[in-house]
Amino acid sequence: MPHAPQIRIPATYMRGGTSKGVFFRLEDLPARAQVPGPARDALLSRVIGSPDPYGKHTDGMGGATSSTSKVVIVSPSTQPGHDVDYLYGQVPINEAFIDWSGNCGNLSSAVGPFAITNGMIDASRVPRDGVCTVRIWQANIQKTIVAHVQVSGGEVQETGDFELDGVTFPAAEVQLEFIDPADEGEGEGGGAMFPTGNLVDDLDVPGVGVFKATMINAGVPVVFVEAAALGYDGTELQGAINEDKAALAKLEAIRAHGAVRMGLVDDVAKAAARPLTPKVAFVASPKDYLSSSGKLVRAADIDLLARAMSMGKLHHAMMGTASVAIAAAAAVPGTVVNAAAGGGSREVVVFGHPSGTLRVGAELKQTDGQWSATKAIMSRSARVLMEGTVRVPGDAF
Repeated sequence: MPHAPQIRIPATYMRGGTSKGVFFRLEDLPARAQVPGPARDALLSRVIGSPDPYGKHTDGMGGATSSTSKVVIVSPSTQPGHDVDYLYGQVPINEAFIDWSGNCGNLSSAVGPFAITNGMIDASRVPRDGVCTVRIWQANIQKTIVAHVQVSGGEVQETGDFELDGVTFPAAEVQLEFIDPADEGEGEGGGAMFPTGNLVDDLDVPGVGVFKATMINAGVPVVFVEAAALGYDGTELQGAINEDKAALAKLEAIRAHGAVRMGLVDDVAKAAARPLTPKVAFVASPKDYLSSSGKLVRAADIDLLARAMSMGKLHHAMMGTASVAIAAAAAVPGTVVNAAAGGGSREVVVFGHPSGTLRVGAELKQTDGQWSATKAIMSRSARVLMEGTVRVPGDAF
C-alpha cells in the first residue's frame, strides 16, 4: 500500500522553566490543524510520538515524561492590549488525545522569547539592550501573562547566571506576572479562588479515606492535602511515589474526587479524560532533605514542603501553575498550605520541591469575605534547544 510522504512543519524546540516542548506559529501548521479538532490533535500527537505503548517516545519529539511531552501554538493576539495568543497542549504518553484544559506555567516563560524571535513584537518595542515586555493571552484559561524578557544586541538574551532548581545549567532570567490567575472554570464555582466556598473541606474518597483538603483555583485548579495523611513526610523524591502503584492509584482517586467537588467534572469517571487538571499535591512543614541532585535543602531556608502530581506521576520539580496555587494558598490563613507554612499571612513563599527550592509571590485581596488572587510573580528561564522543521508522516492526520 502506498503511503503519503512526510511533511515538513517549521517548529522550535524550547525549554521553558523545568519543562520543554515543541513550539509552532499557528500560520505554519497545515490548514486542517490551524483549528481545534481531531486533525490538530492527531498531528501534534504524532509530532510528540504519542500514543506510545512502550512509554519511550522513541518515534517522536516527546521526552516520555509529563514535563517534556508538550506542544505550544503561538499567534498574533486576537485580544486588545495583548501581543500574542498562547495555546498549550499536554500530550499524554500512551493515550490518543491532547489535554487542552490548562496552562503550563513553565513553558509560559518561553512564549515571550519565542514571540520576539519570530517577529511577533513590533520592532520599535524591542530595545537594543534592556528588557522587552510581552503581554500574552493564555488562550486555554483566558488569562493574561506578562513576560519580561532580557534583550541584548536587539535579540533575546538566553544565556546568563540565573539558576533554577530542576534545570542543570544557568540561563537568563525571565520574570513572569500571572494576572488574575484563577481559571474561569466550568463548574458551579466558576472562577472562584475557592470553588467549594471553603478554605478546607473533608474530601471523602471511597475506599481510600477522608482527607482535609484545600481545593483552590489559582494558576491551575489544585487539590492540596496533608502529606502526613498519606503516610508521607513531604521530603519524598520521584522514586518513592512513582514506583509505588498503590500510591499512584490513591493519589489519582483523590484527584478525581477533588475534580468533582470543584465542579470541573460531574462524575469521577470523567476525570480520566482531563488528566492535566486539577492537580493533586501534598504539603508538610519544613524539614531538612537532600534534593534529587544531592543538594541539601535546609528547613531554615524554606517555608514549607510541597510535592505535586503531573499526569499521574510525581513531578521532578514543581509545575509553574501549581507554584502559583501554592503561593496563593499559603497567603490565606486557614488553608492546609498556610498551616504547613506555619500560619499567619505572607505575600512571598519559598517552598521545597524534589529538585530544590522555589520562591513565588502572590498578591491577594478579600472582598465581602471572598478571596481572590490579583497577581502572582515568579522567575523562570527559557532557551531555544533546536529550530528548523519537524517531519510528520502525511497520513498521520
